Amino acid sequence: MFCLFPERGLCYVELGTGKLSNIDVAIVVVYLVGITLFGVWIGRFIKNDRDFFLAGRNLPWWAIGMSMVVSDIGALELVGLAGAAYTYGIAVANFDWIGCIPALILAAFIFIPYYWRAKVFTIPEFLGLRYNQFVRTLVAIIWGVVFIFQLGIFFYTAALTMNILCGWPIYFSILLTAMIVGIYTFFGGLTAVVLVDSIQCVLLFIGSLIILSIAMVNVGGYGGLMDKVHAMGSGFEHHFSLLVPPDTPTPFGWAGILFGLAFVLSPAYWLGNQAIVQRNLGARSEHDAKKSVLLGAFLKLFIPFLLIGPGRAGLVLHPGLENGDDIYPTLIYDLLPPGLVGIVFAAFLAALLSSVDSYLNSATTIWTKDIYQRYIARDRSARHYLIVGKVLTVVFVTAGVFLAPLTARSPSIFGYFVTIYSIFQGPLLAILVLGFFWRRANGKGAVAGLALGITTSGTLFWLQDKVFTCPEPYLYIAWWAFLMGLVATVIVSLATKPEPPEKIEGLIYRKSG
Repeated sequence: MFCLFPERGLCYVELGTGKLSNIDVAIVVVYLVGITLFGVWIGRFIKNDRDFFLAGRNLPWWAIGMSMVVSDIGALELVGLAGAAYTYGIAVANFDWIGCIPALILAAFIFIPYYWRAKVFTIPEFLGLRYNQFVRTLVAIIWGVVFIFQLGIFFYTAALTMNILCGWPIYFSILLTAMIVGIYTFFGGLTAVVLVDSIQCVLLFIGSLIILSIAMVNVGGYGGLMDKVHAMGSGFEHHFSLLVPPDTPTPFGWAGILFGLAFVLSPAYWLGNQAIVQRNLGARSEHDAKKSVLLGAFLKLFIPFLLIGPGRAGLVLHPGLENGDDIYPTLIYDLLPPGLVGIVFAAFLAALLSSVDSYLNSATTIWTKDIYQRYIARDRSARHYLIVGKVLTVVFVTAGVFLAPLTARSPSIFGYFVTIYSIFQGPLLAILVLGFFWRRANGKGAVAGLALGITTSGTLFWLQDKVFTCPEPYLYIAWWAFLMGLVATVIVSLATKPEPPEKIEGLIYRKSG
């Protein structure tokens, strides 16, 4: 330790090449210890699998809404969206305004009530009721594998920021994150996830507002930011355009935003992603489940300002970064005084943990309820499945630690994250939407839709350099995979026997009255 200004108490703890003041260390330590102990304390009330996976269906709507938002934001978005804004401009804001709010409203009034009434634990379980158990198993395996890879992405995102800000080694940061989130998720289940997330949502908004305000002051406000970016010359013409021409070298052209994001990835994420929907399944009532989603939509209005603003300001303050994902941690390190660094760093950790805990809890739910209980150990006690869920929590934390380094091979963290989703979510959305709105859709059609849709996305991903002109064409891949999944499901369903009417009663959307 050394003291820069000992008379003011500004002493620093050396951690690699980085440094945090004593007050920053204290803030971060108090936060991490506090949420860990809170999760352990909640564990006293977890008695069975229903408590662990669905919080006993007793979650308040306001906590669910805040948890949805902070789980979606996550450390990935803090780093990835700021980095994308640094590289491509404000068109990335469409991922919240177009990519969240319309789908959330649709979810609140149509999809979530049906999930809640079905009393299911998972989305694959719902699809098993609507189609057949083979479809349930396919979807469960897809989500189960994807979630494990997502844990690796979140762990690496944390390590990247900790390395820049604190100088901590990558694997040390990964292991620290895994240990903390693993402990409170292990003991507290979904209850701990949602209640801790609601606290972290407040902290995230405060921390993001702090760094946004200081960054904008340093660039001379929004007008000063625009003038300085435009003065940079060619290559920045569309940095202040929400709708970008599709022929520009960016993954956020308007065609991709409309077809890939608004029509596919957004509704697939908010309507059928187990990590998002699971907390709605734990709501106290159908009415609470609806209110929670609408609260999430309202809070989402403010996210682009909080997350994309720092990335835009960073382009002026630190031009020429080789990797745009470095800008958010760089701003924290460069702009904030002691004390505020600790608050914003704690907000970053809050975002990280809120993502990890959601995906971790959802992965254990799917593998326990849709795979283990279905095929390995049926008709065991609720206590037995609770123990299995906790064991799998440890297993998946460990797997995420080993998968984290794969993220470093991608040119963009956010691009890597969305690319994984683009391969699977189009076909999954196709069978989900058809299952909700078309009685004729059946299990054989759903299997065909999944098979052709995933084959399409995998092929396009493999041939992307020959097929697409934009970098990271995940939005276009998602659209074509969705379209082919839709077509295959319709054709095969029409060519085969329909599901019995009594089987799908209550699982098909019907207008009230």
